[in-house]
Amino acid sequence: MPNIFTDPEGIAEHVIRDVGTSLVVGLPLGLGKANHIVNALYARAVADRSIKLTLFSALTLEKPKPKSLLEQRFIGPVIDRLFGGYPDLVYADALRAGALPPNIDVIEFFFLAGQWLYRPVAQQNFISANYTHAASYLLSRGLNVVPQLVAKRVVDGATRYSLSCNTDTTLDVLRARAQGRASFKLIGQVNSELPFMPGAGDLPADEFAAVLDSPDTDFPLFAPPSEPISDTKYAIGLHAAGLVRDGGTLQIGIGQVGDALAQGLIVRHRDNAQFHGIMKRLAPGTEPAAAETAPFEKGLYGVSEMVFEAFLGLIDAGILKRDVDGVILHGAFFLGPQSFYRALREMPADQLARIRMMPVSFTNEIFADADSKRRARVDARFVNNAMMATLLGAAISDGLENGQVVSGVGGQYNFVAQAFALEGARSVLALEATRPSGKRRQSNIRWSYGHETIPRHLRDIFVTEYGVADVRGKSDADVIAAMLQVADSRFQSELMRQAKDAGKLPRNYELPAAYRENFPERIRDALKPAREAGLLPLFPFGSDFTDVEQRLIPALQILQQAQATPLQLASLLWQGMRHPPDVASRECLARLDLDKPTHFCERAYRALVNAALQRARPG
Repeated sequence: MPNIFTDPEGIAEHVIRDVGTSLVVGLPLGLGKANHIVNALYARAVADRSIKLTLFSALTLEKPKPKSLLEQRFIGPVIDRLFGGYPDLVYADALRAGALPPNIDVIEFFFLAGQWLYRPVAQQNFISANYTHAASYLLSRGLNVVPQLVAKRVVDGATRYSLSCNTDTTLDVLRARAQGRASFKLIGQVNSELPFMPGAGDLPADEFAAVLDSPDTDFPLFAPPSEPISDTKYAIGLHAAGLVRDGGTLQIGIGQVGDALAQGLIVRHRDNAQFHGIMKRLAPGTEPAAAETAPFEKGLYGVSEMVFEAFLGLIDAGILKRDVDGVILHGAFFLGPQSFYRALREMPADQLARIRMMPVSFTNEIFADADSKRRARVDARFVNNAMMATLLGAAISDGLENGQVVSGVGGQYNFVAQAFALEGARSVLALEATRPSGKRRQSNIRWSYGHETIPRHLRDIFVTEYGVADVRGKSDADVIAAMLQVADSRFQSELMRQAKDAGKLPRNYELPAAYRENFPERIRDALKPAREAGLLPLFPFGSDFTDVEQRLIPALQILQQAQATPLQLASLLWQGMRHPPDVASRECLARLDLDKPTHFCERAYRALVNAALQRARPG
């Protein structure tokens, strides 16, 4: 049975005494980190330089750090409300400050998107890896400690612990240990807010060498609030929703596109006529095949490395219902807002049993039990995000051409490979057609780029807000033509010129007229009726933001966009000064402490926010 501890320092001392002074510690991705244990081990290594501590990690979660005055006033109270009791990981602060002691290394294979750009130590110690390869890399480095956050339950007098949110790599290294290929100590930290998930991650106490279990080290789970879904993201999600086949299989990657896709599927299922109307407005004359836009009679089976709140929305809507051995959703890790964790904790046992957390080798690969997985994963759609794509069909999803890592490969390559290995399966890579770059916009569809995540020989389906480019098995010229059709029209001419100059597109090629109106205004106008009808809400699966905060978010987004254009900013300032705020606006201004400005800066911000609130109102 495990040694039970009530203080982090005591369990850290036990680990060092048991394992030795050379610690190779594998931290679960994201939510599953045992923060108090990790911090105690870090503190011991800082105090005693004879201890060599190597932390292997992925997706280190940090509280948001607001910068500007408006960010501080808007996000500050939200941080206090949602993250006030979450214990910071001390190694992250030291790593960000470039202050790690020489006897401590932090090595990650996946970053929180954009958070570690141009941080030399973090960038230098990054391992580029498929998610399914991470466990083998840990084992090859001599993994000897795995500290993990767990849920606790006593069944017939026997204590059991659930790996809950992170079965991903932990179950894979536990299997290696059971086979004699590894020797490490599994250390648990009990958290009362973690749902106790049934299945392979439900472990007997004797799997653990030690457990930290105390009210003093209990803490609220990291719960990032859902982000509002923009018109661009909704358009992408709706196009992707028209690619999902009834009776098929669904995987969704991290991000707002996942929420947009799920809501698009719900509209398609519950109000099919409205869905078809939206699609006709979004892409005139190019509506998806009827076989993939009908309501879901058979339903879908979910198999996704990440499970998030939108999956519960699909279950509630009666879409995710095709079961495989009694399970409708297999996942490897989960992360989401407080309402998501609460829903899992309170879910009736018979319903929770239909959701099973599995090792990442199960969700992301088909090598083991290939025959049964092929039978289960019929007509699979693997929907993931890309940052950029080339006209020739390569995808850029994890890094920049100068070598800087934005996030990581994660499971994307795994799912692309599955799409080519499974009959009827497709990989769908979603990206916004443009992005802001200083005071201008830049196309995310490029002629070429000096880094690739998915090579062009694995090109399949790309989706932007302007439509779907199905490029699997097509010639280079046909791929270029298809990618031009989903590019923003402000960049099509230059992209076409580059392709022709390279001899990859006929000189007489002309873009069909139907694709020359790819402008943001067209997307906004196409979605406006559905927005006003409540079919495409900002937060389709609920929000931890208050009603006032939800009204402020679109206004603050308008203000952020205006900062790139001095004339637009001046127009907002003038409008805000000329038109006094109404009652609803005053409530929002009070939330930012701008209802009674005391100096020029606050008066300027008050006018800008007031004008942005007026422009953000529907109609």
